[in-house]
Amino acid sequence: MILFIYLLIYFLLVFVIRSVSLFIKTRVNPLTFNKTDDAHGYNGKVFTLISFLELIIVSIYAFKFDWYKYLLPFWYLESVTLLKTGWGLLILSLIVVWIAQSNMANSWRIGIDEKNKTSLVTKGLFSISRNPIFLGIMIANIGLFLVIPNAFTLVIIALSTTSINTQIRLEEAFLKQEFGNDYLEYAKKVRRWI
Repeated sequence: MILFIYLLIYFLLVFVIRSVSLFIKTRVNPLTFNKTDDAHGYNGKVFTLISFLELIIVSIYAFKFDWYKYLLPFWYLESVTLLKTGWGLLILSLIVVWIAQSNMANSWRIGIDEKNKTSLVTKGLFSISRNPIFLGIMIANIGLFLVIPNAFTLVIIALSTTSINTQIRLEEAFLKQEFGNDYLEYAKKVRRWI
């Protein structure tokens, strides 16, 4: 039950509250995934699928534990040490994502915003990683797997890794086009992940 509540708080803080707050301040919708069938639109669908999959898995674990065996748990990975490590990663993830979103301020978007001009953010966590929000999300996925190790949380890691790496490359191409030499200089100084 605690994991379910944590997941709701996580989504509420990093997606709902952040999105509503940005919209109130700027009148810009931060959800920018398009509905087309290109890579950007497809990635938006994959991110949505991953979110629903996480919610379903955690709901089964919290409310229908007798169904949990159908998620193919890796019982040999169930230990107090890995559980505590997983919770530590989940909490670290929330902190990293929240700080990185705060560093982005009004430039924060979910996806690529071709309509509204933003500024290139290079300060705060962005001086350590070019993608601290995605890094935080990957930390959360690994944490979730360690808390409830099963085939489906492992699939979430695989899907997220592929989808996030695709999104990063799409965003890099956009940022090169949008900010030119400023972005290229920034990319020389700061690594993609850490």
